Amino acid sequence: ACVYLRFIEDNGLCERPWLSGATRAQRDLAQDRYEQFFRARPLDSDEHYLRACFEDAARLPAMGGLFDRNHNPLWRIGATGDGAKALLDLLRAVDPDTGQVKFDFRAALPSPPGGGVGGEGPDTRFLGDLYQDLSEPVRKKYALLQTPIFVEEFILDRTLTPALAEFGYRVVRLIDPTCGSGHFLLGAFRRLFDLWATNEPARNLPDLAQRALDGVYGVDLNPYAVAIARFRLTMAALAAAGIRRLADAPDFQVHVAVGDSLIHGQRFSALDLGGEAENLGSRGLAHAYATEDLEAVNRILGQRYHAVVGNPPYITVKDSALSTLYRQLYPSCHRSYSLVVPFTERFFDLALPPSDARPAGYVGLIAADSFMKREFGKKLTETFLPRVDLTHVIATSGAYIPGHGTPTVILFGRNRRPVEAGVRTVMGIKGEPSVPEDAAKGLVWSAILAQVDRPGSEGEYVSVSDVPRATFARHPWSIGGGGAADLRDAIESVASRRLADQVADLGRTTHTGEDNAFYVPPEFCRRFDLAAVSVPLVEGEGVRDYQTNIFVNALFPYDHGTAVALSPPPENFQQHMWGLRRLLRERRDFGNYIEDRGLRWYEHSMFFPNRFLRPLSIGFAFVATHNHFVLDRGGKVFNRSAPVIKLPASATEDDHLALLGLLNSSAACFWIKQVFHNKGSTVDTKGARQTTDAFENFYEFTGTGLQQFPLVEPYPTDLARRLDALAQELAECLPAAILGSLPAGSLGSETTDA
Repeated sequence: ACVYLRFIEDNGLCERPWLSGATRAQRDLAQDRYEQFFRARPLDSDEHYLRACFEDAARLPAMGGLFDRNHNPLWRIGATGDGAKALLDLLRAVDPDTGQVKFDFRAALPSPPGGGVGGEGPDTRFLGDLYQDLSEPVRKKYALLQTPIFVEEFILDRTLTPALAEFGYRVVRLIDPTCGSGHFLLGAFRRLFDLWATNEPARNLPDLAQRALDGVYGVDLNPYAVAIARFRLTMAALAAAGIRRLADAPDFQVHVAVGDSLIHGQRFSALDLGGEAENLGSRGLAHAYATEDLEAVNRILGQRYHAVVGNPPYITVKDSALSTLYRQLYPSCHRSYSLVVPFTERFFDLALPPSDARPAGYVGLIAADSFMKREFGKKLTETFLPRVDLTHVIATSGAYIPGHGTPTVILFGRNRRPVEAGVRTVMGIKGEPSVPEDAAKGLVWSAILAQVDRPGSEGEYVSVSDVPRATFARHPWSIGGGGAADLRDAIESVASRRLADQVADLGRTTHTGEDNAFYVPPEFCRRFDLAAVSVPLVEGEGVRDYQTNIFVNALFPYDHGTAVALSPPPENFQQHMWGLRRLLRERRDFGNYIEDRGLRWYEHSMFFPNRFLRPLSIGFAFVATHNHFVLDRGGKVFNRSAPVIKLPASATEDDHLALLGLLNSSAACFWIKQVFHNKGSTVDTKGARQTTDAFENFYEFTGTGLQQFPLVEPYPTDLARRLDALAQELAECLPAAILGSLPAGSLGSETTDA
């Protein structure tokens, strides 16, 4: 709120500054105002002064909505007098070297243009950047992320622009149901204002600005982000209208409200795309949080739009009750779904359906691409998306997009039944080789722009094709360029069966529920004589280079031969665990405490004895750059990050080795990279994660996806035996194996520590 005031006073939008202003003269005027306030109210604190400033600003035209007491959480969060003083001191700080006010929020506010068309307006994007960088926990909770301008413009070019051509600028409405701080809304407003001003120059500029605002709508759950969006739109309208002082401004109506787009407003037809949608009635909640504007949200979400755009949050839902409600409203929600799933449904739901009098509305969104390959996206891709006219699937995981810590995909479509037999698909071949100076001119992004309208084109970074629609009706999606999708189909076409036909069981061996209590170094077990109640633990990081590396042991209160819990366990085990008993008793799974599930407090939270007792298994890392499948001969436990494949009890070691060779083949490596979700390379200083070189891409090897692995015969058994023998020979030479073979206490403390 203080930054809003500084922005207003720095740019001369008010008669007299409240906090400081950008110049020494403005700062002196603000100081006089401050002293005058306390002469009249000597018992008040700086917190009272700030609130008085906010109330004064709220009385200005176009500013009431920003400081509204009914919906702005500013008034519900108290600040101490000392905290308010610290804010004032910060915003009034003077650079000792120059004598000038340290912070300057001045922006280019254009004068009324001669042709009557407004300029771009002030650059208020920093407000969104400032807020999303203020608090890491808040940023993660609300998935705060400003879509870069070049991505926003691309999406608007393919949604708002054709909507304007089909419906006309006078009637077009655009909504961003996840508007955040208003990046898409600002871009849409400027385009609409330019069209109004160009086509109806006789109207006065404030009227043109309001008509452009009437075509832009937004909703977001985060009240602070909505406040920023309102402020930015207000500033853009003032600049477009050529107004230099807020006192001269009309009370612009900005259609942005706080609320949950998934549960409030109208929930329209379950895609009755043959004509006018059947009105199913409002299924939104009557309840709203104090910061939500239920009336405004219901009004905004009670109508459908010619263009629906946005960047839905990529996070999962932490609140179980809310997650259940989303599942009831959106059938595509499946397993541990990301919010991309229900929002994709909601985006199409808010777009106008076709009728005899009009065509269908446009939809465009940039989303995390995890739904394409992870199991939670199965219903979305196989049940929902085949029913709508998905027109474009554009892989942007290889492009450098600042701030996007998750690989992404752009989807375009229309709220109608599918029309064309194919879906225009931009497929990635190679990621951005290095961080570009200008992300908008990155090699991959430039290739996407140059080739998206040229089906059949293939370059160094992407290829473009009209992929048969049926391809996108089955999960997972494979949109690798350069013929990768065709090669995957060729591999699968010669398969005699799937891995699921051969596997008896697949998953982890154990889940302790409190790893810090059970995981201990091997030397700890030797020193405290706990070897009898411990086993080597295999973690995902230890399954590398076709062998298993052991970094820690897991305390194991079970009989090694029967896998039955020890009762009672050895004395030294009890002494070690006794101090942790309260922590261990509070472990919960499936909503129940461990002892309520019939287990003893010192047991693992979930233990799978059959997987442990069957010695032979094939282990793999849940996250890895490529296939590292290893043969394990028993005596270990595997956690979630290192699941195991169990063949039937009758399977021999040769059967395991035969499958091992196939799983470690280059063909298998190619297949899994087409099927499994690519988490991308490491995040850079700007929060971007994208696919780059092969050894910087990390894939999630899920058990469900792995069971679809195509099997062909004969298996490469001889090569698998050689690989296994080499791995065993190498393992015997590793430092851990050498140290483990030495008698306890044979090394001095200095050597052991080293």
